[in-house]
Amino acid sequence: MARYRLNVNGGAREVRADPATPLLWVLRDGLELTGTKYGCGIAQCGACTVLVDGAPKRSCVLPVAAVREAKVTTIEGVGADAVGRRVQDAWVAGDVPQCGYCQSGMVVATTALLKREPAPSRQAVDDALRGHICRCGTYERIRTAVALAAEKRA
Repeated sequence: MARYRLNVNGGAREVRADPATPLLWVLRDGLELTGTKYGCGIAQCGACTVLVDGAPKRSCVLPVAAVREAKVTTIEGVGADAVGRRVQDAWVAGDVPQCGYCQSGMVVATTALLKREPAPSRQAVDDALRGHICRCGTYERIRTAVALAAEKRA
């Protein structure tokens, strides 16, 4: 076991974990941030996506030792940022989720996209969300919400 001082959602958090422990389990079990979901455990579904220094990463395969001093943003913290809040508001306005299980990863990935590319093309949206699986099939509502969030930028 090693001690880690992580920067999560803008605050310092200390945890003890084996260096190989996936960040997902440190967030969920160690820090009780359960908005990041376990989907597949092999980085194929996107439910576990978090931002690491602003880039979307699959936390189910990212060892806590690889994070070190990076800034980690989970779904619980994404709304503290104006772009993240806009994305969350667009998701609600578009009535995107059905079951909602995959949505935290998609909201986080969309926030990264809009920070990088404020007015993305449909292709850019599809590329950014490729590999995010929604079993309910709300992809068109997701695209509409991304477009709405992009339109409402300051």
